[in-house]
Amino acid sequence: MAAAPASSMPPSTAEYGGASIAIPPYIMRLRKSQLTPPGDEVSALVLDPGYSTTRAGFAGEDVPKSVVPTYYGKQGSDAGKTRLFFGENAIHSSIGNPAADFHIDNPMSTDSTVEDWDVAKQLWEYSITSRLTGPPPGDPAKNGLNDPVEGDVKMEDVEELERPLAECPLLMTEPSWNPAKAREKAIEIAMEDWGAPAFFMVKDGVSAAFSAGKPTALVIDIGAATTKVTPVVDGLVLKKGVQKSPFAGNFVSQQLRTIFSTSQPVVPLMPHYMVQAKVPVDAGQPSQATYKSFAHPPPDSFRKFQEERVLLEFKETVVQVWPGNGRFNEDQVRQSGLSGRPFEMPDGYNQVFGAERFKATEGLFDAKQALPSPDGSSDHRPKPEQTISAMIQNALAAVDVDSKPHMLNNVVVTGSSSLLYGFTDRINAELQALFPSPRVRLSAPSNTAERKFAPWIGGSILASLGSFHQMWVSKSEFAEHGRHAIFPDLFVRDQS
Repeated sequence: MAAAPASSMPPSTAEYGGASIAIPPYIMRLRKSQLTPPGDEVSALVLDPGYSTTRAGFAGEDVPKSVVPTYYGKQGSDAGKTRLFFGENAIHSSIGNPAADFHIDNPMSTDSTVEDWDVAKQLWEYSITSRLTGPPPGDPAKNGLNDPVEGDVKMEDVEELERPLAECPLLMTEPSWNPAKAREKAIEIAMEDWGAPAFFMVKDGVSAAFSAGKPTALVIDIGAATTKVTPVVDGLVLKKGVQKSPFAGNFVSQQLRTIFSTSQPVVPLMPHYMVQAKVPVDAGQPSQATYKSFAHPPPDSFRKFQEERVLLEFKETVVQVWPGNGRFNEDQVRQSGLSGRPFEMPDGYNQVFGAERFKATEGLFDAKQALPSPDGSSDHRPKPEQTISAMIQNALAAVDVDSKPHMLNNVVVTGSSSLLYGFTDRINAELQALFPSPRVRLSAPSNTAERKFAPWIGGSILASLGSFHQMWVSKSEFAEHGRHAIFPDLFVRDQS
């Protein structure tokens, strides 16, 4: 069963004007009774924070214009003055001679909720102002420097001009398990610190379904740090059916580290910044590179971050998911006649990888196939209920019997790690094995941007709908109700 045909652009907003994607009526009635919309002509921004990258852009556009790493650089001690570095260029600017106190950190937890709000706020603001709005210019004639001495300067107007979202409503995505306090903190940042005239938060599972033009769908999202399966019915998340697992793209990287370290000979994982010079060598032969030495080497977090860049390239070019015709074993690979894939490490070591390229992903589907970490810890191995197949089963078990066939006919696959070669074929094989009777249909665009940015694209579509203008939480409503103005139950359905 093939995936749905790909398109280079997300569905136009015109396709959503009818009943295909409808904002739940009870929400519309609730919001109409309590909100005066900010107006029809709005230039809304959509922010989609994730563990690996943060995406931002204008509503109605095809892809986010701003995609920055959620990882950031931190230089200096906690006791003294600390400098923060945001964006690819800033993080990698010192790669030739990294400082001994240049740490790499992340303000998000592995389940995509915020851990460090101070840094997250600065990172989100950077993602918006660096690529989209730019730093707001002040009026030199009204900044107080050129005014006559008479009277006091009204700094309130100057402060309002300096707020990055003074003219842009903001829609943010959030995971289905995001706590109410996190939503309240987000609206405080948007309204009080950034001066947004309106604000809204939408579940990322709902927006991913909307990106595929489906108000009812089973959304399978595999990112860097989390795999989540979200049943969405009529634009509402079925809360009891939401499944999540910490085994996703980073787990595949950890499996690769195990494979490299236990191979004979050991496959060296040397980041680019450590290599000074290299010469060509035959496949499987030791590298003959000259390595850099540092009087004060950078922290482990910096090296691991640079190693992850090598592993990402390896995953994109070599790693493959076993198609699912029976459980994976190395004899099947040899009998299938599949040719290996070559890869060269930064230090010149190169090899043709055969069965090894399938091992790294198999633990996502079969817990018994997960490789133990080199230190023997079992924390890095999934439990049977944390495999993708089990999460799909558990999610659909919470769905009404009559809705289940419709949901299996609308399976949306998204997330950067779903782009691993053969991933959608394996998902389809797993679904066919679990549910042989209903028709299974996958929506998994081959276009990389649509797959990686589906929650953002859905938010872009949603914020540009005419009917959505009545959903915004306005500045006046926030002034009246405070942080509780953001309704926690929107786009969520609790089932008894």
